[in-house]
Amino acid sequence: MTLVPVPVSGGNMPEPPHHIEKGDGDIILFLHGVGGGAYSWMPQINSFAMKYKAAAWNMPGYGKSVLSGGMTFPDLARSLLALLDEEGWDKVHLVGHSMGGMVAQEFAVGHQDRLHSLTLSATSPAFGSPDGDFQKKFVEARLAPLAEGKTMGDLATELVQTMMTPDADPHGQQLAFDCMADVAAETYRAAVECIVTFEQRANLPKIAVPTLVLAGELDTNAPAPMMEKMASKIPGARYICLPGLGHLANLEDPQAFDAALSDFILSATT
Repeated sequence: MTLVPVPVSGGNMPEPPHHIEKGDGDIILFLHGVGGGAYSWMPQINSFAMKYKAAAWNMPGYGKSVLSGGMTFPDLARSLLALLDEEGWDKVHLVGHSMGGMVAQEFAVGHQDRLHSLTLSATSPAFGSPDGDFQKKFVEARLAPLAEGKTMGDLATELVQTMMTPDADPHGQQLAFDCMADVAAETYRAAVECIVTFEQRANLPKIAVPTLVLAGELDTNAPAPMMEKMASKIPGARYICLPGLGHLANLEDPQAFDAALSDFILSATT
């Protein structure tokens, strides 16, 4: 079956965001991070479409998805709900990477009835107060290159190599660069300013759906020990650390990432 681009439709706010999908069956919905996009999940779209309907959204502001006003996690969760409702998806296997994992946690707080399972990849349950010194320095460091006139392509050149191991799949490296270079500068600013507001630590024990916490051994953005601790707070969660991989494990070694996710989803549906 060929890849099906699904356009944003009009209607009441929020507008259902754009997504791509392939295959038939139970839905696996992938959520990307700050420097990603729907196509950053193409290895997974292609592999999981053999047994499932594999879909990936463009978060509001990314690709063809509209961002109206500022970006907040409650608004992103509402946009995700709008997508499920628009497509008539009663329940999905939700897979969130990095900021997408934060959106997935935000969504799970109020909508666990819409989830078959939850996978949190290379993410965190909190970033801290946006007024904190660490958060301010993070925002300044990430946005300074744009203020200096650099392009998103320049940022991709600098940042992608810090998030992936040197021996990562070369096709994955190129895809990671292409996706980040394609992000609008205004969207990147909004996402960076949004991510530092995230805080869901108190809600981890309330997650009651089958959950996989998936870390990369060499990830410095979402370190494996932090993610293991995160998993310990979620009742019954499965924790897996992928050896030798960094922050973009799904692109660095798609086979290893897909094997871990496939086994988990199979166990969550039997």
